[in-house]
Amino acid sequence: MSSANPVLETINQNPVSRYQWFVILICICLNIIDGFDVMVMAFTAPSVSNEWQLSAKQIGLLLSSGLFGMAGGSIFLAPLADKFGRRKLILTCLAISAVSMLASAAAQSHLMLAVFRFITGLGVGGILASSNVLASEYANTRWRSLAVSLMSTGYGIGATLGGILSLLMIGDLGWRSVFLAGGITTVVMLVLSFWLLPESLDYLFAKRPNNALHKINQTLSKMNIATLTQLPEINQREQQQTSTASGLFEAGKAKQTMYLWCAFFLVMFGFYFVMSWTPKILISMGMSPEQGVSTGILISIGGIFGAAIIGLLASKIRIFYALSLFLGLTALCVFLFVSVSSNVSVAFAVGVLLGLLINGCVAGLYSISPTIYAAEVRNRGVGYAIGFGRLGAILSPMVAGIFLDQQVAPATLYAYYGVVFIIAIVLILLLNRDVSKQEQANA
Repeated sequence: MSSANPVLETINQNPVSRYQWFVILICICLNIIDGFDVMVMAFTAPSVSNEWQLSAKQIGLLLSSGLFGMAGGSIFLAPLADKFGRRKLILTCLAISAVSMLASAAAQSHLMLAVFRFITGLGVGGILASSNVLASEYANTRWRSLAVSLMSTGYGIGATLGGILSLLMIGDLGWRSVFLAGGITTVVMLVLSFWLLPESLDYLFAKRPNNALHKINQTLSKMNIATLTQLPEINQREQQQTSTASGLFEAGKAKQTMYLWCAFFLVMFGFYFVMSWTPKILISMGMSPEQGVSTGILISIGGIFGAAIIGLLASKIRIFYALSLFLGLTALCVFLFVSVSSNVSVAFAVGVLLGLLINGCVAGLYSISPTIYAAEVRNRGVGYAIGFGRLGAILSPMVAGIFLDQQVAPATLYAYYGVVFIIAIVLILLLNRDVSKQEQANA
């Protein structure tokens, strides 16, 4: 994320101020809200099914509608932030998520709830891409990967809190109370964000909306950086940048974009197989239901730490190498996981490690994606990459189900998915080579 802008270069090189960490903390909180709003359906599904006597197919529609919405939000809403601003897009998407969560609590049929879940997903998809970009832009070069990785831990924290809240509330208050609590919390986050969340400096310098200089100086003062008397001139290369989709494929970006999209698809493809099918497969192989579910929970808990660890590692070595290491270790764990399932204690330990590594892989991709695009197309680039990854997330559980219906052995199926992470290593190393060449050319 290099820039000829002296202010942005100062931010890249200076230590991260308290205010910058505060902005990153807000982004983490936004992701906690996202995790809760998306995963709440998984925790309330049994109660919803009992009330409306739903079939497995109808429950599947409810579970997948949010993912479809997230893909749509990443692809169609997130790019609008490059035109209207990160802050405006986040506030708008928070409003969308809040209204749809509150409406979900009043849904009278599973089809109505599915529509509201899709709308919630749209809002979450827009928030996820924009908060990812904002956290990246407010960090300096050294701690950028850690900032984005910490932000991605919010999703797991939100999902975990959603599970706990569901256990506490559903028995006495019913499943609708969980959606109501999520909607109210999202409204609170909307109010706090309206009051506290600043606009991206990269966006203000690139697009120069009304009152841009005043907004920039307000933020610079909070970061203890000297204010400006006028905006710096835009160089010729910046003037030629486009905020349309073609900007992702111009100026040598075509290969980088395709490498990134395919890596997102493969990692999400593998991630959602592990997260969706592992408890059920382990139970079918002889574990008790409690042991299978416990392994799934441990995988989620491990993920909270994995995102932070890859961010810390990226402060020491190049993020592309850190991610390649995580991908390789994830493939190894996937290969080993089924073979150790007969020993419950070992399976639990490998499950925690797998969760740590596989969530670190996702966090690593989130860290890389904002750095390869200019400010004019950054939200679009990140949104499209995440959206492409969501397609892998949607397809993965279905593909695994087809393999299992064909009597493919679990060990063989895990081996297939392990290969997915190895292919992703190749793509990341190719992306690193191409980005390094461009950095040398621009130096």
